[in-house]
Amino acid sequence: MGKLEIKIYPDPVLRKRSRPVEKVEDDERRLAYDMIEAMRSASGVGLAAPQVGISKCIIVVENVDNDKKAALVLINPRITRKKGNVNFCEGCLSLPGISSDVARPEFITVEALNLDGDILKINADGLLARIIQHETDHLDGILFIDKIGFLKRRKIIKQFGAKVCMEF
Repeated sequence: MGKLEIKIYPDPVLRKRSRPVEKVEDDERRLAYDMIEAMRSASGVGLAAPQVGISKCIIVVENVDNDKKAALVLINPRITRKKGNVNFCEGCLSLPGISSDVARPEFITVEALNLDGDILKINADGLLARIIQHETDHLDGILFIDKIGFLKRRKIIKQFGAKVCMEF
């Protein structure tokens, strides 16, 4: 697959719902490794397939809770449990230079497939939980700016030259 380009808002692919992966094969493995390379090249801590123009349910996440260099690859991730609530500043590789406090659950349980197609279950808290939630949102076409106040979101959207619509 090679070098991947990170899509910048308002690229329409960022608003599409991703397709689940039916079977983990070499194409998905190659994509995941290329996504890890793209994430690290951009100094990110997470990346979702839609951010590189591919509408598949795959995310990669730096394993910030572990000293190992291996990133987590989550295919068809599904958050099955959420607990607590905490505000913390987030940014996004698809919205360069933008950050804002976002409220998210502090503890989560996520189930996904790994690169071998095996089911894995992860209990995460803190930064790891936040990154997984942020990247999982991308798979549903949701950006972190959708979770902030209207006036701040409107300012950001205008900054990127996108059309501002009324929200109800």
